[in-house]
Amino acid sequence: MVSKVQRPRNDWTPRTRLGRQVLQRKITSMPEIISNNFVIQESEIVTLLIPGLEYEVLEVRYVQKQTDAGRRASFRSTVVVGNRDGWVGVASGKAKQVHMSIEKAVAQALLNIAPLRRGCGSWECLCGTDHSLYVKSRGKWGSVRVNILPGPRGLGIVAGETARTVAELAGVHDCWIISAGETRTTPSFAMATYDALRNTYKLVTKEIWVR
Repeated sequence: MVSKVQRPRNDWTPRTRLGRQVLQRKITSMPEIISNNFVIQESEIVTLLIPGLEYEVLEVRYVQKQTDAGRRASFRSTVVVGNRDGWVGVASGKAKQVHMSIEKAVAQALLNIAPLRRGCGSWECLCGTDHSLYVKSRGKWGSVRVNILPGPRGLGIVAGETARTVAELAGVHDCWIISAGETRTTPSFAMATYDALRNTYKLVTKEIWVR
């Protein structure tokens, strides 16, 4: 189920210099942060600068860790965050309670949020709108490899459930997602898809914008 990301409370007090600059409106956009290579350490910065953020829980698992004192049990949640308009982030979080693990995962996914380059990269369409990707892209995480191919308008997202959810929250409507490896591992599959999406920005920067 998709849920809205809560915006910071009115009494939010930034802990970093970047947070204070955003709160004082000296920095007003995420591209400005990325172009200056600023490091985001507070998730509230992202929620202030990117409107319409949503998140969806991809998986919640009960996990155990063996220590000298015995087994320690916790829950691990994997979450995808996006605004359906070119920004997406994926992360996992662990805690002793489910809702706390989800909150940790959402906060980390906001810190991991990255832009992707959308467009109409399919030779079958060439409509010029942002319904798909501008270029084909690859991503990997652990044993999982993902290839994303731009698709014509009306195709939809041809992919597994995890990859489809990540692409939808990123704002991609038509594409083929081809995967290989241990895709039953939800965190790795989600992160590999996220890696392929954010690599579209690097590919376009390197191959087109530099020309």
